[in-house]
Amino acid sequence: MNSGSHYNCAGVGRRDFLQIGFGAIGGVAFSDILAMRAQAAQARGKSSPDEINCILVWLDGGPSHYETFDPKPDAPREIRGEFKSIPTSVPGVHFCETMPKLAKCFDKFTVLRSLCHKDPNHGGGNHYLMTGTPTPVPVGCGAFVSFHPSFGSMVSHERGVRGGLPGYMTLPSVTRSGGPNFLGAQHAPFVIGGDPSSKSFRVRDLAIPQDISEGRALSRNSLRASLDNLKRINHKAAEDPTVGFDQFYQQGMELVTSDTAQAAFELSKEPEATRKLYGENDFGQRLLLARRLAEVGVSFTVAYWGGWDHHRDIFKTFKDGYAAKLDQGLSGLITDLDQRGMLDSTLVICLGEFGRTPKVNKDSGRDHWPGAMSVVMAGAGIPGGQIIGATDPKGYYAAENIYSPEDFAVSLYTKLGIDPHQVLHTNTGRPVQLVNGGKPIKELFA
Repeated sequence: MNSGSHYNCAGVGRRDFLQIGFGAIGGVAFSDILAMRAQAAQARGKSSPDEINCILVWLDGGPSHYETFDPKPDAPREIRGEFKSIPTSVPGVHFCETMPKLAKCFDKFTVLRSLCHKDPNHGGGNHYLMTGTPTPVPVGCGAFVSFHPSFGSMVSHERGVRGGLPGYMTLPSVTRSGGPNFLGAQHAPFVIGGDPSSKSFRVRDLAIPQDISEGRALSRNSLRASLDNLKRINHKAAEDPTVGFDQFYQQGMELVTSDTAQAAFELSKEPEATRKLYGENDFGQRLLLARRLAEVGVSFTVAYWGGWDHHRDIFKTFKDGYAAKLDQGLSGLITDLDQRGMLDSTLVICLGEFGRTPKVNKDSGRDHWPGAMSVVMAGAGIPGGQIIGATDPKGYYAAENIYSPEDFAVSLYTKLGIDPHQVLHTNTGRPVQLVNGGKPIKELFA
């Protein structure tokens, strides 16, 4: 699934061919494709790629495809598990019975059933699906590694701060491989911790202390700026940490002094019916907060939810609330975006690092399985009510229209108006291709 030095019939290496520019056939460069897409979108009254924001829902640990979006009701019990399948709003398509709300609004999103890779470890799988690049060496299952910029950091790098808002935020913690690598500390995510469902929820470090008026704070900021006229080594190779800190500090001050940014965090302003739509729990309210951030212009928001590594008691865990929280929160997000007219300008993605093993183990759980997984994708022009690809009858492996993490990365970046095959340069000047190979998932661009 990873591209190598394969040559096409014209004698040009595939890697070299891709570096010419995505869609370079016939002399059409990536920038030309984006221009044409923007013109077409404008003619249809739709959002152009650089106006699309992304909400990525990360289910850390690897959610089971069997117990969510790819049930196998005709497989033996040791494979199909305890749950039944139910029909969705699209005739002929079934989800697991744990996802009734998502089944009812399936006409608004797509499920990709044929994404797969070969890394069964959390560390490597996280890196592959958060960057579009495999780790260059095997890493431990519990590793937190960064060999390549994450999607969010790259979006921040390309778009920068908009209206005083950082391009990349994450709730409530950073994913294992969600960092910027060589792009610099200013493109690390702003982390919004805490439980938004709590009445006492407030965003730490994003408010001026009560004992310091705004005027005094701004005066102190000016004083700090005057003191900061110390020499900085701005050459990337020097990796002067104060440069990144200064940029972080400036972004923080812009957040503190921005009325728009501060208002985005005030969930109390949401109608009670909207809060209930998402679910009055930590996960549901984080998705609501993610919607509010997209609404005010945050380019890339990650809603992180850990604990999906169900090696034991997967059926009990799903019955005890895990499935219901996901079903209500994600369906609420997609429905709310659609009702507000924001779905066209917001790309919603929900996935983990891999799926789960076909056979239920002795502890009533499922183990790591990168051979098959399901991904929910909505908005940004993605057709609703669509199943992309398929696994075999027992769900062991992706079997039809098989796609790799590189294909996923190419599609994500293209949806956001970023050239997936551009060449970046590290602090030492080493060239690095953003995505090494890969092709767009054509069904997402209908």
